[in-house]
Amino acid sequence: MMAPDTHHRTGAPAPADREAAAAVLDVSGLTIAVRGEEGEREVVSDLSFTLGRGETLCIAGESGSGKSMTSLAIMGLLPQPGARVAAGSIRLGQLDLAALDESRMRRVRGNRVAMIFQEPMTSLNPVLSIGRQLVESIETHTDLSRAQARRRALEALKAVRISEAEKRLKQFPHELSGGMRQRVMIAMALALEPEVLIADEPTTALDVTVQGEVLELLRDLQRQHGTSVILITHDMGVVAEMADRVIVMRHGRMVEQGSVEDIFAGPKVAYTRELLAAVPRIGSGAGRQATRDAVPETAPQPVVVARNLQVRFDLRGGLFGTVQRRVHAVEGVSFAIQPNETLALVGESGCGKSTTAKALAGLLPYAGDILIGGRNLTGLKGTERKAIRRDVQMVFQDPFASLDPRMRVGDLVAEPLLVHGVASKRERQERAAALFERVGLSASQMERYPHEFSGGQRQRICIARALALQPKLVIADESVSALDVSVQARVLELLRELQQEFGIAYLFISHDMAVVENISDRVAVMYLGQIVEMGTRDQVFSDPRHPYTRRLIEAVPVPDPARRRQRFARLDGEIPSPARTVGDEPARLVLRDVGSGHMVADPV
Repeated sequence: MMAPDTHHRTGAPAPADREAAAAVLDVSGLTIAVRGEEGEREVVSDLSFTLGRGETLCIAGESGSGKSMTSLAIMGLLPQPGARVAAGSIRLGQLDLAALDESRMRRVRGNRVAMIFQEPMTSLNPVLSIGRQLVESIETHTDLSRAQARRRALEALKAVRISEAEKRLKQFPHELSGGMRQRVMIAMALALEPEVLIADEPTTALDVTVQGEVLELLRDLQRQHGTSVILITHDMGVVAEMADRVIVMRHGRMVEQGSVEDIFAGPKVAYTRELLAAVPRIGSGAGRQATRDAVPETAPQPVVVARNLQVRFDLRGGLFGTVQRRVHAVEGVSFAIQPNETLALVGESGCGKSTTAKALAGLLPYAGDILIGGRNLTGLKGTERKAIRRDVQMVFQDPFASLDPRMRVGDLVAEPLLVHGVASKRERQERAAALFERVGLSASQMERYPHEFSGGQRQRICIARALALQPKLVIADESVSALDVSVQARVLELLRELQQEFGIAYLFISHDMAVVENISDRVAVMYLGQIVEMGTRDQVFSDPRHPYTRRLIEAVPVPDPARRRQRFARLDGEIPSPARTVGDEPARLVLRDVGSGHMVADPV
């Protein structure tokens, strides 16, 4: 009979064979309580684990599982008043962090235990330069002089591979890209060489190539300094790439833990299996054949056609506000979308994806031609333009920001009908109720407000609202990127079902290549405002011809520890800016057919 597996347990304490002396951090019986209107409730219950020196421990789970509350408790940053450590200990060596007062915790925080948050822009002071924030952090925890602290800050920026580090010290957070700001946060966290680094969803909001760069950076710095890392994420691809051990949490409790190999190869708990099954994988393509078959071979007329689309923004400056530079956000983009078809528009932040979408939806001025249902919007005014715009609706990335918090959700779904003067009040309510049922909600929930729903439910409400006018085209702009992986899978399945039922065309905008491969019929890859490659899903993913397309696909984390990459592809510096001096026109890329409608631009 085989010995029981002591390394892979469900809801059990850390492995017994891991000596306490080797543990940098020892969390035992941690319980966190939060006080609300209905009294106190536990958001983390009896959580125990250890973190070894130089180890990467991933805490995985969906929103509300208690991951971030655990990290805040370790940092002594639980929101006050209202949240407290109700039981248990958090030992850093011989020090119990849960028992420290704020003055003593301040000496530990940042010095021995540091944290990288999900959104660097909210973690950096917008009115202080990068250099000043780094130097002040170093001065607070060391006896270094101002000059010595500045030298260490400069070394930290160079360590995280920030170009022109001297120049960056003088810049402010808003002058840096998202990836650069996250690297500044890592530099700030590691400048004091902490024993434990907590990274709370550090790559969720980043493009896939920047994500790979940041993860590679964390691995390099960990190897150099022997830092122990707690990585909090709901991205199982990141878990597979980074973790030594994994803890899976649900509703505040640990449901399973073990080595990353054991968790992925043989999850013991149904919830872990569901979590892994929901991860989009390039090549698996849930619903691929059904989606492909739904696209007619010969469509009588495209739902939307964009021809030579251009969107430019003037940057003014000087005493008289003269135009000094011009941003070429979208430059000569052309495509068509057929009924019942999904065209995915992919690329990194700043490539022009969302600007293209907003131009199609009539939210931005543009040059070129946009035809909806065969009618050119150029030259149309007032009532005619408004009537055609009914056929194009958008679903945005943040469902909470898209819904008026003062309105009931039933009224929000019925509002487009009211704006366009469609149907009577009773008919509007009936249609809204039918839409609620269709997106997996109940008509009885129509009287609630947006804050009473989860993120996934709010996105379903946004989809119902977009469908109210029975549009021909729905633009989904990063509509699932902020959702947990299982919620994401359900929303994507809903979009597929609605397409097959109503024949809707989708323009699906995303930087997540795995999601794109699972839902799209055709793919257009954008770089610096222009399309560099366009073809069917299989053409682009099976035979990517443009170097930029290959880089995007190669950067996708693979949710399989056995296929863990030794190194991520490095970025060759920052993506160039689309801003140019007035009169300096960008070179127009010419797409050529490399076979069966697979269009590729020559590399520049």
